[in-house]
Amino acid sequence: MKIKEILQNGKLNLSLEVFPPKEWPKFDDTIRTVDSMALLSPSFISVTYGAAGGTKTYTKKIAEHIQQQCHVTALAHMTCVGTDREEAQKLLSELSNSGVENILALRGDKPLSGEYKKDFTHASDLVRFIKTSGDFCVGGACYPEGHPEAESLSKDMDALKIKEECGVDFFTTQMFFDNNIFYCFLNKLYQKGINTPVIAGIMPITKPSQVRSVMELSGSGVPPRFRAIVEKFGDNPKAMQQAGIIYAAEQIIDLYANGVRNVHVYTMNKPFVAATLRSHLSEILA
Repeated sequence: MKIKEILQNGKLNLSLEVFPPKEWPKFDDTIRTVDSMALLSPSFISVTYGAAGGTKTYTKKIAEHIQQQCHVTALAHMTCVGTDREEAQKLLSELSNSGVENILALRGDKPLSGEYKKDFTHASDLVRFIKTSGDFCVGGACYPEGHPEAESLSKDMDALKIKEECGVDFFTTQMFFDNNIFYCFLNKLYQKGINTPVIAGIMPITKPSQVRSVMELSGSGVPPRFRAIVEKFGDNPKAMQQAGIIYAAEQIIDLYANGVRNVHVYTMNKPFVAATLRSHLSEILA
């Protein structure tokens, strides 16, 4: 099923994300993780592409497993980095043949050389290519607090408008920890005339060490309320895990209560975290 159809099903949707292993010996472990998450009946499972596309072969294999063996809608990531037109077309053909019809088109982390392959410089270039290469549902990324490299939030909005004009079917946000920032972001999209559906991205923080890496990766600020949780429970792993999951659950409950129907969870390949979070929402999602 295409994700754009899932987003219009009138239900409260909860999707999950996994990342591929960097080495083949760990592939079976990742498949077991995927199988555990599939049992939670997510709306879809997305599979990341790895830095510079380094795990794209595993991304394809995992997406195929999700689609064919788990019978869950798969979303395969694809980045501009490390991908030229010929490679992209080959990968799209293989995914299409295996029943995967959803792609998340991303720019990807900037290469160490500072240069991208000439075919795709911006995510919008990749969106346009995918939309003309088959019957795919294509998603894009967005940043509620603005892309870390953007000159301003206004300039970032301009880039999202270009993606929409290139045919993107939905946006998924980077993680955020203050729902008011997300609501403000939705209002700015409306003012910009951007009408593409937006999936809210939530990440349960279960370790203090994740806070800094998340801030560097996504540009997300951490509100005082959550900083207090880290300071209070950061030295107690079990308590920190529980508090982080509950905080994420409260975010999702608030989003659903305020009319947001689609939430995506960055699971960090932790089935227990995903299952515990899902259990907090069992009656809400029933």
